[in-house]
Amino acid sequence: MLIGCPKEIKAQEFRVGMIPAAAGEAIAHGHDVIVETNAGIGAGFTDDDYRAAGAEVVATAEEVFERADMIVKVKEPQAEERARLRKGQILFTYLHLAPDPDQTHDLLKSGVTAIAYETVTDAFGRLPLLAPMSEVAGKLAPQVGSWTLQKANGGRGVLMGGVPGVGPAKVVVIGGGVVGTQAARVAAGMGADVTVLDMSLPRLRDLDDMFRGEFNTSYSSQARLAELVADADMVIGAVLIPGAAAPKLVTRAHLATMKQGAVLVDVAIDQGGCFETSHATTHQDPIYEVDGIMHYCVANMPGAVARTSTIALGNATLPYLLRLADMGWRDACASDDGLAAGLNTHEGKLTNYAVGKALEIDVVSPQLVLKG
Repeated sequence: MLIGCPKEIKAQEFRVGMIPAAAGEAIAHGHDVIVETNAGIGAGFTDDDYRAAGAEVVATAEEVFERADMIVKVKEPQAEERARLRKGQILFTYLHLAPDPDQTHDLLKSGVTAIAYETVTDAFGRLPLLAPMSEVAGKLAPQVGSWTLQKANGGRGVLMGGVPGVGPAKVVVIGGGVVGTQAARVAAGMGADVTVLDMSLPRLRDLDDMFRGEFNTSYSSQARLAELVADADMVIGAVLIPGAAAPKLVTRAHLATMKQGAVLVDVAIDQGGCFETSHATTHQDPIYEVDGIMHYCVANMPGAVARTSTIALGNATLPYLLRLADMGWRDACASDDGLAAGLNTHEGKLTNYAVGKALEIDVVSPQLVLKG
């Protein structure tokens, strides 16, 4: 199989879909790899690094899309990239289709077989290709939130850890999954007073057992959420429903109860955001204000630490990439229900129920598609 890796073109996206080591592994399996020139430069990988691994470096994205049997990326294809996709081609990347009808309709029109990192599951129902970027984004959230809290950036001017005689920032993390756990760990490590909200009591017990009071936990009722948000200096949204649009847990009405200059960090923005007033921003222009509350809603947060993120993502995706290339997408998915869960579109058919529900599009079962 000919595997192609184009340079990412989303604003301020410095990651790359394949690192040279992954290209070398694919070539060792008997496949060919083509990479667009400078595709890896933002993550610290040169064209010579790819050539040394045995990959062919080509001058344009057009050539990558035209020649490759499988396109491997990081972020969802942008409009000009979607126009180059075709029936019979595999697209392996993050998609986040539920809040993005334009992308969904373009992928269906192209006929491409699109497999989304964020809906692939493992034997335990976890999300192995989303997890590494969730870890990165979770660890980044308190860092970017603390920067936004600074007065010069519109925030309240509160130091995360406080100083003797002055209390620390109060941080609320909504969601106790991978993102929320990492966010709470880092925020607590910065000295903040942290509370994690979740609706799963078993998960809250696990967090208490693992971290032994390093941060507080609380059951997430509407009343408790409203109480904590009103008293918070920073709220980190870390809620995920796999494949589906994120629920709007903090409404505009909540903003009126918050302290002026408090900060909302929406890590769920790729799935539409879990704050009613969220809209996607970029690293170039990351924050905005609504009703005196500062919002940080960068849609590709891990891109800020592109080298760490690229290597972490590559480690996770490589086994799946090799399976798709070695077996073909149909046999690979037929042999692995978790990989089949990643199938989102095929030859004009939508195959993810959460996306279909969000966008009101008819869905065909992935198992039916696999039967041909």
